[in-house]
Amino acid sequence: MPQEDLTGDAIAAEGLTEQEIFNEHLHKASHTTEHFPAGITHFHDSVAVENADENYFPSEEERRTLRRVPEKMSIAAFAIGVCELAERFSFYGVTQVFTNFIANPIPKVDGQYSSTGAAKDQQKSGALGRGSQVANGLVTFNQFWCYVTPLLGAWVADAHLGRFNTLCAGVAVAMVGHILLIVSGVPAMLPDNPHESSDRAIACFAIAIIIMGIGTGFFKSNCSTIIAEQTKVKEQTVVKLKTGEKVIVDPALTTARIYLWFYLMINIGSFCGELSMVYAEKYVGFWLSYMLPTLVFIIPIPVLWFGRNYYVKVPPDGSVLTRALKAWSLAIRSSWSWNPATLLKRCRSGTFWDCAKPSNVPESERKPWMVYEDHWIDELSRGIKACAVFVLFPFYWLCYNQIINNLIIQANQMDLGSAPSEIVALLDPIFIIVLVFVFNMGLYPLLDYLKIPLSPIKRITIGFFVASFAMVWSAVLQHYIYLRNPCGTHVGDAGEVVNGIDCSNVYADLTVWIQAGAYILMAISELFASVTSMEMAMLMAPKNMRSIVMAISLFTTAIAAALGEAFTALSRNPLFVVNYALFAGLSFAGGIIFYLVFYSLDRKQEELNLLTQEGYQQKANSERDDKNESPMMHHDEAKSTPQESTPSA
Repeated sequence: MPQEDLTGDAIAAEGLTEQEIFNEHLHKASHTTEHFPAGITHFHDSVAVENADENYFPSEEERRTLRRVPEKMSIAAFAIGVCELAERFSFYGVTQVFTNFIANPIPKVDGQYSSTGAAKDQQKSGALGRGSQVANGLVTFNQFWCYVTPLLGAWVADAHLGRFNTLCAGVAVAMVGHILLIVSGVPAMLPDNPHESSDRAIACFAIAIIIMGIGTGFFKSNCSTIIAEQTKVKEQTVVKLKTGEKVIVDPALTTARIYLWFYLMINIGSFCGELSMVYAEKYVGFWLSYMLPTLVFIIPIPVLWFGRNYYVKVPPDGSVLTRALKAWSLAIRSSWSWNPATLLKRCRSGTFWDCAKPSNVPESERKPWMVYEDHWIDELSRGIKACAVFVLFPFYWLCYNQIINNLIIQANQMDLGSAPSEIVALLDPIFIIVLVFVFNMGLYPLLDYLKIPLSPIKRITIGFFVASFAMVWSAVLQHYIYLRNPCGTHVGDAGEVVNGIDCSNVYADLTVWIQAGAYILMAISELFASVTSMEMAMLMAPKNMRSIVMAISLFTTAIAAALGEAFTALSRNPLFVVNYALFAGLSFAGGIIFYLVFYSLDRKQEELNLLTQEGYQQKANSERDDKNESPMMHHDEAKSTPQESTPSA
């Protein structure tokens, strides 16, 4: 086995500290030609590690020359994915019909008002009749609430219950909300006609979405973390295949692959939920469209119960968040300046965190909460870098959120035939399901063959731009909707009369399937931006803060929902064109700013990824203890077995 060809042989002989030796390794790693996570190299391959004859942490030369592959997905990870599928079935199944439930009045079917809110043919189903602005406001609030509560769920998981127990608690709480949602849609709660008060139904509905939001927050902040923790290989590991070839099983590639398949499970659940619910709403009533997701949401209960002894469970660390806040507070106080430019320069310097490292503080002056090693501060710094990456994501989610509100209203302004207004929205999960296989089996291997690296930063930037194009499509379509109907910019407005025509049931002579372009573009953008954001949250977060970092990633959706509330005034005729054009501009500008701010991470991702890899630290320790030998250990000295094993569920 060749030893590493490093130019710093003298380093080990000079008696430098462990931290200095470790930093030297990181410096060398950051100047290699590889990209993170190794570009997309052999992303479609996978290895069953337990079948390998030997495994150990790779040398620098091996990391430069050996091909990288992901680990095979375990049964435990698949089981967690099934839970996510059921949860997304229920979440998207019910939220897809919220807009019609709130905005549209009870329809009249065959001369009688519908008792369930169901309709037929070109009619729009409805129940509460509160209008598009109220509907957009409540739907946006639900989106905001469901992505704020993950912060609470993450804190409970990391500090008290652990991720698995918090996940189970989320299922129980969300089930209570689902039951109340069914109650809000039963005929006895709905008004008998459009002129009757709907206060009791909307009150029950509001309570239901608040309780459901808490359960969703507990579930979402932990499910997407737990699934990635079911892997066996926690650090780069060289394995010898039966063919004799040596490859590196790279956790970064494994995580990227898991989240692509995880997103597939999300969208299978989303598609099935949306498809069944919109037809249940249209032809049976809202009570059924709320009951079916509740029944499906029972699936995670036996899956979690029977697999509880097989999942990898990371115990909570009650003080980690407090320690992190205190360390950050100490660092920011040491670097503080009232001059913003000076403060930013100090924060971005390489010495910002030095004051929080125990080795730099005399023991007599060391704070009682400094019960960690210097390496933990490096991990904390990396976690904060991960959170910084998510700052611009609200511009992206503003575009995505149009799927669940304004694009449904736009569909009602077009020729639906006999289809529900939400039916075109199903193209989003359909195309994601198809594109997961296209990306995994086609696009990424092709880019690998052409030696075109596609790093996380580049993928996210592309996602921003494609989402912007989706909104451009919607704005142009809305313009033509206004041109192609007798009521002009008042198309579909209840109570509006133009040239003697009641505009409430007027629609443009354009088929609703023209909307497909916007949904296809949004699906592509999700695979570039949304999937990659989960991947980066998992890879860059310290092990005992993964739920928190994942929750912050989800929280950007809540910020987008809050910003969306500010734009609610645009969610009406004749301002829909302005609405879509504004969001298109924000997403495009966000993509440019994102790349300009974070492109440098492309060169540092390998360095950041190595911070949690124990085999890499062991090499630094060995160099400290054996100064007169080569700075790299022989491969058999550097053997590193995976730390956590996942039995088959």
